Amino acid sequence: MDIDLTLRGEQPAPLTMESTLNVKRDFERWDHSDCMSLMIKKHNILEAFRGTKFEKITEAKCFLDEIEKHFAKNNKFEMTSFLNSLMSTKYKGQGSIGEYIMEMFHVGSRLKALKIELSDELLFLMVLILLLEQFNQFKIGYIFQ
Repeated sequence: MDIDLTLRGEQPAPLTMESTLNVKRDFERWDHSDCMSLMIKKHNILEAFRGTKFEKITEAKCFLDEIEKHFAKNNKFEMTSFLNSLMSTKYKGQGSIGEYIMEMFHVGSRLKALKIELSDELLFLMVLILLLEQFNQFKIGYIFQ
């Protein structure tokens, strides 16, 4: 049984009255493969991703395309979340600065995993700038007390 036939090849032309036996056989093989593949994918997908949008899809390739679009949107959200975390995480004056820097580099590595080009030098410079801003605020607050 060629379950992946639908993923390896394009859908054959629709059957007509003039279709030969070979064309009919190829179409039926592709159609059976598409039905089986789609049924397996829909059965094995997590319930969180199931919904009316996915239930309406009738071809395995279209189903995979929709799943890919869904995850692309999640990557954008995750990327935005990590960038916000990188820019808004402040050193609270508790714990070591080394731990703070390691936490920032961890966020940077998560961004790199999402294919965001962020060099270690640039990340280190950003951390230093954030630390300098925070220590200048501490120093000014201390002077006016």
